[in-house]
Amino acid sequence: MTERISDAEHAVMEVLWDDSPLSAQDVAERVAPDRGWSANTVKTLLGRLLAKSVVGHEEDGRRYLYRPLVAREDYVEGESRRLIDRLFGGKLTPLVAHMAERDALTDQDIAEIEALLKELKS
Repeated sequence: MTERISDAEHAVMEVLWDDSPLSAQDVAERVAPDRGWSANTVKTLLGRLLAKSVVGHEEDGRRYLYRPLVAREDYVEGESRRLIDRLFGGKLTPLVAHMAERDALTDQDIAEIEALLKELKS
């Protein structure tokens, strides 16, 4: 994925990652209710996502059904890598240190990191 997606587009992607293919109306009904988006707003966002080649569509009678072309895991990997590259020079250790120094890691987080590191060492 070369183009980044906006927060609004991400909300649409979350709906499509959870269930697809869906019509624009289906997406509008499933997107967070506090957003209050109309089907037209969702259609605009879907059009942007189509232009970015992040979603695809197929005709179903008089409507289109949309589906993601990028897996959630691939998107998360790309965004994570961009964040680490941009803010921490591509290194993970400074990110973890930053979080630890600001008491942003719970005991549960630390235990999960330790378990992951132990598993990676084996």
